[in-house]
Amino acid sequence: MLGLVKGLVGATFLSAGDYGLWGLIGVTTALVLWLGSVGVDDKYIQQDHPDQERAFQVAFTLQCGLAALLALAVLVAMPLFALVYDAPGMVAPGLAMALSLPAVALQAPLWIFWRRMDFRRQRSLQIWDPVVSLLAVVALALAGLGVWALVIGTVMGSYAAAVAAVRASPYRLGWRYDGAALREYVSFSWPLFVASASGVLVAVVPLFAASRSAGIAAVGAITLATTIGQFAHRVDEVLTQALYPAICAVKDQTDLLFAAFSKSNRLALLWALPAGAAAYLFAGDFVEHVLGEKWRFAVTLIQIVAVTAAVNQIGFNWTAFYRALGRTWPIAVANVVLLAGVCAISVPLLVSHGIDGYGWGLAAATGLFLVARLYFLTRLFPLSQVVGPLARSAVPTVVGAGTVLALRAAEGGRGAAEVAGEGALFVAVVAATTVLSERDLLREMVGYLRGAPVPAPTV
Repeated sequence: MLGLVKGLVGATFLSAGDYGLWGLIGVTTALVLWLGSVGVDDKYIQQDHPDQERAFQVAFTLQCGLAALLALAVLVAMPLFALVYDAPGMVAPGLAMALSLPAVALQAPLWIFWRRMDFRRQRSLQIWDPVVSLLAVVALALAGLGVWALVIGTVMGSYAAAVAAVRASPYRLGWRYDGAALREYVSFSWPLFVASASGVLVAVVPLFAASRSAGIAAVGAITLATTIGQFAHRVDEVLTQALYPAICAVKDQTDLLFAAFSKSNRLALLWALPAGAAAYLFAGDFVEHVLGEKWRFAVTLIQIVAVTAAVNQIGFNWTAFYRALGRTWPIAVANVVLLAGVCAISVPLLVSHGIDGYGWGLAAATGLFLVARLYFLTRLFPLSQVVGPLARSAVPTVVGAGTVLALRAAEGGRGAAEVAGEGALFVAVVAATTVLSERDLLREMVGYLRGAPVPAPTV
């Protein structure tokens, strides 16, 4: 949530061109970070070494080496991408982003609490990053620092979380090399590297095409739409991260794996589908009353990307189950399918039909990605059991959206008050319908949070 607010603050106080510049810096930095997302933390969670302090120090050593390589990669990549994008203004702030990478390694103690499923402690430490970052961005943006407000705020947030994590670490931070462990990490991680590289290209290639064919403002529009669309992923990301240690613990019990998958994905869809529908229904109003008319040209793209992101939540946490099983190659295959779809469909439509064409192409590519995901899920669970229960999660969104559309049809005009009333009505109807249609699931989740005994899962 705070990350979304930070992005919207930037979109509000920066021009479309400056925000597009931040999009180029962000995607270049994300490119390097994604390439470095090779599952060191995932493998650390999965391992069962008898000496956990030693296991952590081995993982921390690998993460420090990786952070050093990533910092060097940013220093090299930023000037090169500035040439590719023809955006020399991104070089200085982009190089400054490399300062945040040592903080990535210093946040490794958070993995310890993650593995122990001490999520309260983990989140209380992680929250330093978005809070400090948001406060810094708001203050610096109001001071007129432009794109530097986002850069400095991001770096400050990273180090705030790093300091908190180091101070709270139950284990001593130290470097320890283990050749056998390194081989295990490499075997586990190389498909994740392929998947990360594919994800990088999925983001970078459209931005390159947009900067060349439609200009820097189009890059800003894609960045803004992506920022809003990612809001639909938030609950699934939190749930998947929270469940991953438990999934690793029961990876040999198919019934428990399916129960974890089904219930967590249903909960995620109860958030993602209304979030996507809300973005579709109110994107135009949000631009008019909050972001400003400078973003009017991006409304359709925001709507398409938000709905696509919501639908993409079907089975979105499947990678956690394959990672827990130590079978990471299907993750690479699925991401390559998405990359092929983006290059073959999204980019040509972007060049020929602008940012709206990109949105429709992304929706088609995501459809291919979803097919690949469901195929691999059927290697674990029957397809009917995967898809059937998830259909119920769409009911609250359908009822809420239908209510708002019916009200609009009866309205004579729509001002800010009417928009606020429609938003409140949508939230109320979705919430009430969710409670009625999924009360058993919600009651069970509340029981988990309270520590109450719950019945054994069934398939």
